[in-house]
Amino acid sequence: MGGYFGAALKCDAITDVFFGTDYHSHLGTKCGGIAAFHDLAGLQREIHNIQNSPFRTKFEHVFDDMKGNTAIGCISDFDPQPLLVRSRLGRFAICFVGIINNAEQLIQDHLSECSAHFNAMTGGNVNSTELVAALIGQKENFVDGIHFAQEIIEGTASIIILKDDGKIIAARDRLGRIPVQIGRKDEGYCVSFEAYAYQKLGYEHHKELGPGEIVELCSDYCRQLAEPGKEMRICSFLWSYYGYPTSTYEGVNVEIMRYRNGAIMAENDRKAGLDENIEYVVGVPDSGTPHAIGYSNASHLPFARAFIKYTPTWSRSFTPTTQAARSKVAKMKQIPVLELIKDKHLMFVDDSIVRGTQLKETVDFLYDNGAKSVHMRSACPPIMYGCKYLNFSRATSDMELIARRIINELEGEEGFNYIEEYSDGSTERGKALRKTICERFHFDSLDFQSLDGVIKAIGLDPCKLCTYCWNGKE
Repeated sequence: MGGYFGAALKCDAITDVFFGTDYHSHLGTKCGGIAAFHDLAGLQREIHNIQNSPFRTKFEHVFDDMKGNTAIGCISDFDPQPLLVRSRLGRFAICFVGIINNAEQLIQDHLSECSAHFNAMTGGNVNSTELVAALIGQKENFVDGIHFAQEIIEGTASIIILKDDGKIIAARDRLGRIPVQIGRKDEGYCVSFEAYAYQKLGYEHHKELGPGEIVELCSDYCRQLAEPGKEMRICSFLWSYYGYPTSTYEGVNVEIMRYRNGAIMAENDRKAGLDENIEYVVGVPDSGTPHAIGYSNASHLPFARAFIKYTPTWSRSFTPTTQAARSKVAKMKQIPVLELIKDKHLMFVDDSIVRGTQLKETVDFLYDNGAKSVHMRSACPPIMYGCKYLNFSRATSDMELIARRIINELEGEEGFNYIEEYSDGSTERGKALRKTICERFHFDSLDFQSLDGVIKAIGLDPCKLCTYCWNGKE
């Protein structure tokens, strides 16, 4: 997905932006970048590939190479950025987080209307951030340009701009699918996806931008340039999976939501009369663990870590570019605690079941180490649609999704007319889906959290949440 961090200070901003950007590393794995503005040096920029190295190891030299009281940084899961742009709006650096589903049409329209050109990357593609900058440049000022870009883009566009007057413009996407938050301290202001990133750097929480809200930051003020819209569709999957445990979005903490979510699943199982022979509740590390803790607390079944991820050298299983490599790394990371697995009946809770490839290897791993039975709970409903609003690391076409594949096997394309029934475990189709997945992965039981359960755990008005990946509703 990606994330960004920017700071406008009375002192040098490079240190804050270095650490603030690094605190967004959980949101992307492809590349990182920093841009800074200095009165004498002007705009500066560095971009590095971070697929096999943490952000901080690639940028630790920036303290010597860059300077400026205003700077922005980003973690990108798609195209390299920030970009430096010279247009009729002036010189500026820009980062973009989101996805453009109609990029090819927008490129063709821009080329025909403006007689312009784009730098082409390998394969002829255009950097999405350059396209966003070109759209903004069609209007007379940044605010009108950002509004134009966000309206015409089919997808999501959260934007941060560092101008050559040392000010930052930050815009949350039109429907607020991803968060943007402002921090403040004596030396100035910052903007971030994650509030904890600036709180660790000595900032106090100032405000969270509303959907489509645009602000300008300098060391002396945070000024609103455009009011927020009334409609919001923040991504529910941020709480289920992508958000860091210490993150808080729209007043709802990720870790607390996951505890509530696990407790709701445990209550559902109690009402359904789950067999009481479960000896341990185990979370699939890392984001499945708090859901499992919530399940354990509510069910009064002991929580255990039956296997541990070896992270000193294998930090992220989805860093490799191929599924085979990701699976190999995931397998290498899992170290069993045999005393908690052998001859035990285990309840495993994972954040989600997407493709199922890695999950099968986890279950085989447990049986290979002597588990007597393995029950599985997914902390969110069956994922039925690949996300078209955010560029997730695991962005997946519909037919790669395990739930879709099973439906296709059971009924063919006709089954896709009954997605809602398949999602509901109380229907015959829902039971068939779960039974088939159980047989394929050798689970003793399987269930998914309901959509109502996820919404209850988050605690926001359902109309403010995006649940497209589960129910296809926009």
